[in-house]
Amino acid sequence: MVKVLVLYGGTSSEREISLKSGKAVAEGLKKAGYAVEVLDVNKDNLAEISRIKPDVVFNALHGKYGEDGRMQAYLDLLGIPYTGSGMTASIIGMNKILTKKILTCENIPTAEYVVIKRKGFVPEDVSSIMDKLGCPLVVKAPTQGSSIGTHIVKNAEALREAINDAFNYDDEVLVEKFIAGTEVTAALLGNEDPVVLPIIEITSANEFYDYQSKYTPGMCQHIIPARITKKAETKVREISSKVYKAVGCRGFARIDFIVDKDDQPWVLEINTIPGMTEMSLVPDAARAAGMSFEELVDRIVKLALQ
Repeated sequence: MVKVLVLYGGTSSEREISLKSGKAVAEGLKKAGYAVEVLDVNKDNLAEISRIKPDVVFNALHGKYGEDGRMQAYLDLLGIPYTGSGMTASIIGMNKILTKKILTCENIPTAEYVVIKRKGFVPEDVSSIMDKLGCPLVVKAPTQGSSIGTHIVKNAEALREAINDAFNYDDEVLVEKFIAGTEVTAALLGNEDPVVLPIIEITSANEFYDYQSKYTPGMCQHIIPARITKKAETKVREISSKVYKAVGCRGFARIDFIVDKDDQPWVLEINTIPGMTEMSLVPDAARAAGMSFEELVDRIVKLALQ
């Protein structure tokens, strides 16, 4: 019997979501016939990974220290296979600024943006940002997930406040031109030749798909199939595969888009360890493709063992 160690919890701002993902994954793997152990990771218990001697690690850590390449590098040193992307792709995917640079380099459509550094930033800078990008704008803390540190702003004062809030998480802040449209997401499964699962449209009770909307029952809807044209869906699928390969992902990932009124999809970000809770998008997409949760986690483990 293959022994799987599920890493979950951790110390990032997404700890609570990771705990839920990890518990769901562990239950799914047990039902799929694996021998499962779990580890709530912190800096004092990393040696437990070697002691347990898993055949493979299922990494359900979200955010810093689990999703950002550090855990991937540690597992590489130990020689233990693990689910999801490797160190380099994880570093890129976790940092929205690095992701934007890769997208731009690969001519993949993404919103125009600027990067603000804490050192040297003065309140007067907001005028030049608005002159360049217009308004509304989206402000993001680049290394946070679950929309933590993300704001949609519509005036200079709100922009100043949002940038200062994002500086609570990072020393750099990403400011993007706001694009109106339909928010959709594409989940992908595979290594060199990923399969794009059914596209999901996301609606939210709040202004955008923020932390509260994501994790509060009844505050969002996952609509399958997405209410976009066939032309737009084809573009989303093509661009998703291109992003996955450009970043160097493997195993599974999720790519978020806005589709504008002209059927043009714009990439928002990539998630290299997407949520696996009862409200998460990847399990929903898999279910729409006829795949149970147990079959999904089994498939992800098998991709890691390849």
